[in-house]
Amino acid sequence: QVPLVESGGGLVQAGGSLRLSCAASERTFSSPAVGWFRQAPGKEREFVAGILWGSGYPYYADSMKGRLTISRDGAKNTVYLQMNSLKPEDTAVYYCAAGYAGLGSGNPKSANYWGQGTQVTVSS
Repeated sequence: QVPLVESGGGLVQAGGSLRLSCAASERTFSSPAVGWFRQAPGKEREFVAGILWGSGYPYYADSMKGRLTISRDGAKNTVYLQMNSLKPEDTAVYYCAAGYAGLGSGNPKSANYWGQGTQVTVSS
C-alpha cells in the first residue's frame, strides 16, 4: 500500500471551519484524480468533493456545495479540503482516495488508494 494520509479533523462547533489535508507519495498522486468521501455511522459512504490533479478542476457534492473548497499543492503532493459553515450532519469519518479520473466526480470504483480516514465531529 502506498502511503495516503488524511489529517486535520477534529471537534468543531456548528458554523465553524476545518481544513483537511491528504498527503501522498509522488506515485500515489500520479493518479489523475483525488476524491474525498465521508461515512457516518449507519450511513452509506458518500462523495464530498474531488479534483483532477493535472488541471485542478474541482467537483463538489450538492450536500455541501458552497461550503467547500478543494485544492492541491503539487510541490507538497497534498490535497486540501477547506470546509466552512459546518453543520452537525457533517459529522463523519472523512476519507481521501486517489485513482482514475472518474474518482474526481465521485465514482469510488475509480479509487486505487484509500487513506485511513480522519474524524470530523460538529457539535450543535
